[in-house]
Amino acid sequence: MIQTFRMVRAAAIAGIAAFGIAAVVFALSGGGERSGLVEGGRASPVALQPGPQKLWPAWYESQSRREGVRVSGGGEPPAPLADAPAVPADGLRGLDPMAVLKADPRGRPLTRFPLIHSPGRPGIRPPVFHDLTGDGGPPEMIVAADLESRRTVVIVYSVRDGRIVPILYTVGSRLAVEAVGTDLVTRGAADDGAEQVVRYRWDGVRLTPVRDEKTYKNASPGTSGAAGAPDSRCKPDSDSPSKPDPDSSSGPGPAKTTGCAP
Repeated sequence: MIQTFRMVRAAAIAGIAAFGIAAVVFALSGGGERSGLVEGGRASPVALQPGPQKLWPAWYESQSRREGVRVSGGGEPPAPLADAPAVPADGLRGLDPMAVLKADPRGRPLTRFPLIHSPGRPGIRPPVFHDLTGDGGPPEMIVAADLESRRTVVIVYSVRDGRIVPILYTVGSRLAVEAVGTDLVTRGAADDGAEQVVRYRWDGVRLTPVRDEKTYKNASPGTSGAAGAPDSRCKPDSDSPSKPDPDSSSGPGPAKTTGCAP
């Protein structure tokens, strides 16, 4: 009887050991669900996001920036400039920026300023050309003018159906301007002391704010953050009504945007 029990127990132990060895061999052979990784296989390429490209680098940190950004809001699609010069084959690059500004009712007052090539005095900066629509056409012309009031006017012109159309008008205090891919980004300080970053994107009609973010270095009164702690607040731009800007020196008052797209 004892002999029989020992034989049964030995057989059971041998069976368990054999099952364990079979499981290990099965796992090493790649059986079961695959992880998607194959030894020696080629990894999928990783799409790199474009980094910010500073426009007018000399102006980027040369002046203090104190006021918030004001931009032209929605409403009717921007109309082509009636008296604009004909667009040459190479697009806006072949045009005199002064001639384009003179044809624009809001840009015309800026032509009283001279062309400048360095910061430090009022004037019109050299135009910058960058693709902001992503449609494969000629790049847009970005014009910036520094006023005596330490504010900067930025206007973006595009070619639509062979005609020149202003697709963005924005005003701020010595704005730092960047291009991130086909987006345009302005950086400055809002009038409430916050650091303000506005990001514009082509919507098929104009450059529209898709993110308007304010970051507070110190918690402002009424916020839940601790004193001295970083605090960033934003809300969708569509929730913010457009109000005329009575302080604009460049024609019809643009609208002021606040808020942030999540």
